[in-house]
Amino acid sequence: MSLDTVDKLVVFLAKRDGIDKLVKTFQYVSKLACWHVEATRPDAAERFKKWEVASGLSRKAFRTGRSLTGFNALRRNPGATPMIRFLAVLANSGEMVYFFFDHFLWLSRIGTLDPKIAKRMSFISAFGESFGYIFFIFIDCIFIRQRLESLKKLRYPTDESKEETGGKIREIRGDIVMRLMGISANVADLIIALAEIEPNPFCNHTVTLGISGLVSAWAGWYRNWPS
Repeated sequence: MSLDTVDKLVVFLAKRDGIDKLVKTFQYVSKLACWHVEATRPDAAERFKKWEVASGLSRKAFRTGRSLTGFNALRRNPGATPMIRFLAVLANSGEMVYFFFDHFLWLSRIGTLDPKIAKRMSFISAFGESFGYIFFIFIDCIFIRQRLESLKKLRYPTDESKEETGGKIREIRGDIVMRLMGISANVADLIIALAEIEPNPFCNHTVTLGISGLVSAWAGWYRNWPS
C-alpha cells in the first residue's frame, strides 16, 4: 500500500531530523513575526520572542547525542576516494565540534551550567558549524559534477533499453536535486553561524537570519520527506 500525505507526515515527524526541521520553522517564523510587529505591537512581539527562544532551546535538546553522527559516518562510510575521505574528515570534524559544544550551550542557557559560559560555547559551536559546512558544500559540489558527467554519458546511444537508461537518469537527477538542497541548507546555516562568529549588518539582520533559517528548514523538509 502506497503512503498518502498523512502517512508521509507521520513518518517524517518520527525522524529526529524531521521534528527538528518543523521546530526550526517555528523558530524562524516567530523571529520574523517578532521583527514585523515589534514597533506596533510590543506585547505580541514579546510572545513571538518567547516562542522563538523556546523553539531554539527545544531544538538543542533534540540534538542530544548528535555529535556521534559525524564520528559514525567516518567510521562506516569515509568516502570512495582519498580526496572525498579528506574532505569528509574536515566536514564531519567541524560538525562534531558544533554538536558537542552545542550541548554545553543548551545547558548554560537553561541554567544547569553557568550562564556566563554561553557566549563562549556559542562561538566555538558556531565556528565548528561553519567550518564543517564549508567542506560539506565542497563534497556536494564534487558529487554534482560527477553526476552531471554521468548524465552526459547516458545521453549517448547504448545497448541498454530506454527504460533502464531512463531509470538511471531519474536516479541521477534525484541525487543532484538532493545535493542542491543540501548546499542550500548548508549555505543558509553558514550565514547564521557567521552572524555569531563575526557579527555584521547583513548576516545579523533579522530578515537575513529569518530567511536563512527557513531556507535551511525547508531544504531539510525536502531531503527528509519520505519518497
